[in-house]
Amino acid sequence: MKQPIYALFVLFALFFGCKEDSKEAQEINKIKVDLTISRFDREIAAAQASDIPLLKEKYPYLFPEQYPDSIWVNNLKDTLQISILKEVEGAFGDFKEEAEKIERFYKHVLYAFPQERLPKVVTVISNVDYNNPVIITNELVLLGLDNYLGPEHKFYQGFQKYIAAGLDQKYLLSDIASAFSKKVVAYPSSDRTFLAQLVYYGKVLYLKDKLIPFESDAIKIKYSQEDMDWAAINEEQIWRNFIENEYLYSTDKKLALRFLDPAPFSKFQLELDSESPGRLGRYLGWQIVRSFMENNNVTLQQLLELPATEIFKKSNYKPKR
Repeated sequence: MKQPIYALFVLFALFFGCKEDSKEAQEINKIKVDLTISRFDREIAAAQASDIPLLKEKYPYLFPEQYPDSIWVNNLKDTLQISILKEVEGAFGDFKEEAEKIERFYKHVLYAFPQERLPKVVTVISNVDYNNPVIITNELVLLGLDNYLGPEHKFYQGFQKYIAAGLDQKYLLSDIASAFSKKVVAYPSSDRTFLAQLVYYGKVLYLKDKLIPFESDAIKIKYSQEDMDWAAINEEQIWRNFIENEYLYSTDKKLALRFLDPAPFSKFQLELDSESPGRLGRYLGWQIVRSFMENNNVTLQQLLELPATEIFKKSNYKPKR
């Protein structure tokens, strides 16, 4: 008898949970987003020398004044530039699917941050500047599409595997969300503790929960599904290691290198290191912030303003067993 009652309870909970979520989703879907996406990469690929003045007028921010037109004219003939542009065209084509996702993202942005203004989105090539694949200002979003050609692409053959793994088209929207988060999530410059950094990255990832809820957790943190599963299975062990070594309130800068910065694996200095994904500190910070939001009635904007110590103390975080 217990099993049917339990099943009925689950269905009841799911029904009302989905009802609440769908109400918010309906409000988000009502938001009108008239986003301008300009394909500079296509325009420069089709340009002749005589088109440079027109392109400079249309995209002045892409043509620094200190460089003469001859530089840009020579670029039109550069075999590597031509090759990159062809590969980008082959990978993205008309950009329709990506454009729909970006518009969906900005519906969520405007719902969460009504004061935000829609920027102009411009697709470019960046000579594979994978450290800055997306640049966001108040008025512009620059997307370096040559950073998303797939981990096995010939342009990335000399890169370390963990770097190439992130150069995948599926991570484009996640990178846009990350770049946007830099505008609204303040880095804890006055609090140098490891905990403050954990919570900072936790806020960034929680913001992705709100802005790209239609993407998987693995996409949000830029993990493979295998890495995501490893982090979830070993969450308690990771947390115990941090507590036992008294990392949380440490100001040791090396902890960021070991557990926060991009790397092939996290550095516990244990046998399991080679099995682990990098950036596990960010994963734990995410779980702390999620736990805080589940246990406290605060808005997203209030969360972003709260200090790490308050978030941690009120989170009642307990790692999954």
